[in-house]
Amino acid sequence: MNKKVTKAVFPVAGLGTRFLPATKASPKEMLPVVDKPLIQYCVEEAVAAGVDTIIFITGRSKNVIMDHFDKAYELENELIIRGKTGTLKMVRDMMPSHVSFVFIRQPEALGLGHAVLCAKSVVGDEPFAVILADDLITHSSGNGCMAQMVEQYNKNQCSILGVEQVNPQETDKYGIVKTKALSPALGQVETIIEKPSPERAPSNLGVVGRYILTPAIFDKIEQTKRGAGGEIQLTDAIAGLMSDEQVLAYEFEGKRYDCGSKLGYLQATVELGLMHKELKDDFRDYLKNLVLD
Repeated sequence: MNKKVTKAVFPVAGLGTRFLPATKASPKEMLPVVDKPLIQYCVEEAVAAGVDTIIFITGRSKNVIMDHFDKAYELENELIIRGKTGTLKMVRDMMPSHVSFVFIRQPEALGLGHAVLCAKSVVGDEPFAVILADDLITHSSGNGCMAQMVEQYNKNQCSILGVEQVNPQETDKYGIVKTKALSPALGQVETIIEKPSPERAPSNLGVVGRYILTPAIFDKIEQTKRGAGGEIQLTDAIAGLMSDEQVLAYEFEGKRYDCGSKLGYLQATVELGLMHKELKDDFRDYLKNLVLD
């Protein structure tokens, strides 16, 4: 019997050093893009794809993420007293009643592979998604990125990596794959390398922060030695998985913002501001009249 993807792992234990001092006391995943934190956009994407169990792999300073997705009795009571029913509904809808949130502490920052391994006891023998909140992915119509990948998983029943064409001079920021084309958007992964220099990169097809993995990945992570940066790399474990089963790369429809970088975060803020139903007209007028030096 084919199993559905109903669980998603969110590795959120990173220190967010590129956004210091903003992230000294507040996680980078809680940085707001217009009126929602980064992590909420990604959780909503997962839930829209059919996920009903959200697994956060957290660090010592990430309790505010737990608070964000917890019930806020005092806030809700105050909104009831003030008659702010619309705002109350918005707050309650952040946590759909059918969705469970699980928080697991990563004891050491040993890399993405290790963070995923921390979820093994909760994931069990099921396929699961991995979503990195640094990558905010929007779509203008149809399904979101993870919903598209779940659809591909249902058809192919194997691990799938979300990929896109990246700047050939920036391959050292990504896991890079070489694929055998199966369709215009889908390819079988033949090679995967973690952050190769441009001269070593087999292509410019970069793995971004969206994965669907079979539970076989856990054994591969346990067998993986420390790689780039002295960390246990998920990319290296995926390379091991390829010796046992097919791994596909899917070029999703949508636009990715690299919110792990300051420029990407600013771009996301501006462009999502221009999509916001309450702000878009006034914000567009403001930008048109902005005098640039």
